[in-house]
Amino acid sequence: MKNSPKIFRQGNHIILPGFATVHSHTFQRALRGRTQRRQTKAGSFWSWRGLMYELAGKLDPEDIFNISRFAFVELAMSGVTAVGEFHYLHHQRDGTPYDDRTLLADSIIHAAKEVGVRITLIRTAYFRAGHNQKIESTQKRFFDPSVDKVLQDVEALSNRYKSDPMVNVAVAAHSTRALPIEVVRELADYARKHSIPFHMHVAEQRREIEECKQEYGKRPVELLAENGILSESFIGIHATHLAPNEIRALGDANACVCLCRTTERDLGDGLPQTSDLIKAGAKICVGVDSHASSDAFEEIRAVELDERSRTEARTVTAEAPELLEMATRNGFEAIGMGDVWEEDKVYLNANDPSVAGSHDELLEDAVIFGGTPRAVDDVVIAGKTVVKDGVHVRYEEARKAYRETLKKLCLI
Repeated sequence: MKNSPKIFRQGNHIILPGFATVHSHTFQRALRGRTQRRQTKAGSFWSWRGLMYELAGKLDPEDIFNISRFAFVELAMSGVTAVGEFHYLHHQRDGTPYDDRTLLADSIIHAAKEVGVRITLIRTAYFRAGHNQKIESTQKRFFDPSVDKVLQDVEALSNRYKSDPMVNVAVAAHSTRALPIEVVRELADYARKHSIPFHMHVAEQRREIEECKQEYGKRPVELLAENGILSESFIGIHATHLAPNEIRALGDANACVCLCRTTERDLGDGLPQTSDLIKAGAKICVGVDSHASSDAFEEIRAVELDERSRTEARTVTAEAPELLEMATRNGFEAIGMGDVWEEDKVYLNANDPSVAGSHDELLEDAVIFGGTPRAVDDVVIAGKTVVKDGVHVRYEEARKAYRETLKKLCLI
C-alpha cells in the first residue's frame, strides 16, 4: 500500500514533502511582466506565442543557463524540489544543430544541478509549424528532420546522466499541431519500450482542436486514443477543452493530466473539467509552465479553486490531502522520479502570517489553501540544504547573472 504524503509540525516549523512541477519552459521566465499590456499586442495565446518566439530566437547557451538557473532558484524558494523541463529549444538560430546536439539541454541540466533541484529533461520533438502551415523563422530552432535524431539525443542524454540521481530523461511530442500522428505514435512506442514518461500538449486551445479535426477528422485526445498512445505513463499537458469521450479515454487509460493553472489563466486558455477527469480515473499533477508566476502553493490550490469557479460550487475536485498528493507523489511519478518523492523536505515558518494559528488536525488545509512562498524557511533536497532562512544559498549570484542577461537581451 502506498504511503500518503504528510504534513506535520516540529517546533517552530511545519514540515511537508517537496513539491514537483511537472511542466516547465524555463526560458520563458524572461517574459514575466512583459506581455501584460495591450501595447504589447499579446491579446491572445497566439499573439503571445509570437512574442515568445521572438525571445526564443535571441537566446544563446549562456542566456539559457542564466535564465534557467534563476527560474530554478525561485522555484526552490517556493518549495519545489523536482522539475520536469519540457525542452524544445534545441538548435542554433538558423536551425543548424550545435556541434554538440544537446548543448542547450545540458545548459538547463547544469543550471538545475547548480541550484540543487532534481530535474527530468523532457526531450521534446517538434517537426512542423502545423498542418500545411508556413514555418516561422524562429521555429527553426525547434525542428528535427527525423525521429532518429530526436531519439539520438534522448539516448545521449540518458547515457550521460545515467549515474546521476538528480537527473532523469524523458521524451515528449510537442502537440498534434507540431507532429504528424505517425511520429507521435513512434515516440510513444519508444517511451513505452523504455519505461519512461511520455509527455504531450493536448487541447490547450480551441484552434488547436479545430486544426486537428481538419487534418484527421478527430479531436486530439480522440486521435491519441485511436492510435493506442494513451497509457498510465502518458502525461497530457493542459487538457483544457475535452469532449466527454476524451475524458473517459484518459480515465480508462489511467493517464495523468498536468494542469498549469497560473499560466493557463495568464494566457486565457480556459477552465478544464478537472472534477470530471478525476471521476473518470485520470490522475492530476501540476506544472509552472511559462513561469508567469512561480508560486507552488497557488499552482496546486488552483486545481480546486478554479474548478469552484467553473462549477459555482465548493469542494468539487479534491480536499487538501488529495491536492498534496497531486503536488508531490503524482508529480514525481509523472517525471519518472516516483521512488524519491518522500526524500525531500520543505520547512515552513509556523509563525508566518499565512499559516500562523493552524490547527494540527488541519495542517494540510492551512498549508494548501493559505500557504505562500514567503512561509518557506528551509528546503532540503537529497539531504542538502539549498534554501536557508527563506533564501536560496546561491540567490545573489543567480540574480545578478539573470539581470545581466536581461540587459543583454534589451529586456531591462
